[in-house]
Amino acid sequence: MTTNAPTGPLTVGFDLDLTLLDTRPGIRAAFVAFSERYGVEVDADLVVTRLGPPLEQEMAHWVPAEHVAEMTARYRALYPLHAIAPTVPMPGARDALDAVREAGGRTVVVTAKNGADAERHFAHLGIAPDAVVGRLFAEAKAEALRAHGATVYVGDHVGDVRGAKAADALSVAVATGPCAPGELREAGADVVLDDLTDFRAWWETYRSPAAS
Repeated sequence: MTTNAPTGPLTVGFDLDLTLLDTRPGIRAAFVAFSERYGVEVDADLVVTRLGPPLEQEMAHWVPAEHVAEMTARYRALYPLHAIAPTVPMPGARDALDAVREAGGRTVVVTAKNGADAERHFAHLGIAPDAVVGRLFAEAKAEALRAHGATVYVGDHVGDVRGAKAADALSVAVATGPCAPGELREAGADVVLDDLTDFRAWWETYRSPAAS
């Protein structure tokens, strides 16, 4: 796929966990509280090393299949109380969103996290993407990316690369999550950045007429 930018206004999609926000401290705190309240043994330190897929997939590692839906709902009820305050932006996150806006573009966050909690995170941090769509992972993210006209999708997980590809969007991967740069490239990422502090420089080159 070419990395040349199309003409006209751009919409850039971003993942949330470990792309825009470091939710590891909050998710760990929420799982610790969940374990204490419901007596479910969860290795919260292990959980935060593999963020990306839907919560139900993670919960299935810790409870019987017939209890996944119930326990997922219980965890989500605890999440706003424990996970919002400890969460911080990833390095370069605010600047990446600003770079898109300064170019007249729009930003849409497409995440496997439920939309209500995603909105809570952004409100707490004073970050305001143009749209937030939750509970979509991997290829399912293409639905929202296409609906919002996103031509670029930025994420940290191979599932994000697959989502971008399914939407015919440029896949920009950041090596700030559970997937190593080589793994992201092998999955088909068009661009791999160390983190979002590299985004503005890439974005300006991508948008440059000289790059067309």
